[in-house]
Amino acid sequence: MIYINAFILVGLISMIGQLILDNTKLTPGHITSLFVCAGAILSFFGIYEHLINFSKIGSSIPITSFGNLLYLAAYEGFKTKGIIGLFSNMLVTTSAGISSSVIFGFLVSIFFKSKD
Repeated sequence: MIYINAFILVGLISMIGQLILDNTKLTPGHITSLFVCAGAILSFFGIYEHLINFSKIGSSIPITSFGNLLYLAAYEGFKTKGIIGLFSNMLVTTSAGISSSVIFGFLVSIFFKSKD
């Protein structure tokens, strides 16, 4: 059942993204930013916690989980260090993902050439 719930959640988020892409003039970069902000907003209102309980690991797959992690880390930093912690703690939980995407993007750019 966990696999089905994860499939439903990720499929629903992907479907929403595809509908936005097909029916608006927004670029994939705009949609990605929109989903990161949506994940943070859902986390702020406590809705993302219910999505995690519903789909377990499926909620960590889409880009909305990045917004959730940014919000949770910023909030934790704010609780411990005040306003400075809000900014200094924001990338603590996501630094491994950001670093690996930069490194792998660089490695892929070495071995493959882009086509016009």
